[in-house]
Amino acid sequence: MFARTCSSGVSGFSIVPRYSVHVPRRQTREPLPDLWLLSDARNDARLEQALRTLPRGSGFVFRHYHLSPEARRRRFDKLAKVARECGHAVVLSGSADEAERWGAEGLYGPPGRIGPGPALRIATAHGRAEIEAANAIGADAVMLSPVFATRSHSDAPALGPERFHALATLARMPVIALGGMTPVRAQEFGWPRWAAIDGLS
Repeated sequence: MFARTCSSGVSGFSIVPRYSVHVPRRQTREPLPDLWLLSDARNDARLEQALRTLPRGSGFVFRHYHLSPEARRRRFDKLAKVARECGHAVVLSGSADEAERWGAEGLYGPPGRIGPGPALRIATAHGRAEIEAANAIGADAVMLSPVFATRSHSDAPALGPERFHALATLARMPVIALGGMTPVRAQEFGWPRWAAIDGLS
C-alpha cells in the first residue's frame, strides 16, 4: 500500500494549467521541471506511488500506448489527478487536440507531431536532425535519448555521455536526459534535467 501524501521536496515547477477553461491558453511559461517520470506498460502498477514520491513540482509524461483509446483516457484522468495533487506538470504524448480535450499542460513527441503552439512542448530526439527540428519549431525542451542502455529500446545504441553532451550543445532549449537514468547515474552524469521510466518507479 503506498503512502497517500506527496513528497515535500521541491523540483522548481509551479503548475499552471495551460489547457483549461479557467486559464487563458497563452501565458508566461513556468519554470521547466528538472525531474520527469514517463509512463509505460511495465511501470503502470507503480505509478501512483511513484508520483507521490517525486519531489513536488516534477513532471509527468503520460504515454500508455498499450491501452485502447477509452482505457487510455480513463487511466490518464486517474493519474493526472494524483500528479496535480502533488503539484506536478502533466504532459500528454498525443495530439494538440487530445491535450486540449484531456486537460494536459503540454505535449510530448517528435517535433513534427507537436508542432508550434501555446502549450508546453517537449520534443523527443535521438540525434542531430531531430534536435534541429525541435529548434525550428521553438520547442520548450527536448528529451534526448538513449543516454545509456535501456530496456525500452534494447536494440538502440546508447549515445553515451560524450555524444550526449555534443548533441545537447546544438539545442536552443533545455535538454532532458533520458535512457537508463537513475538518481545515482544522474548524479554521476552531472546533468541537471533528466527523465526515467524504471529509474523513478
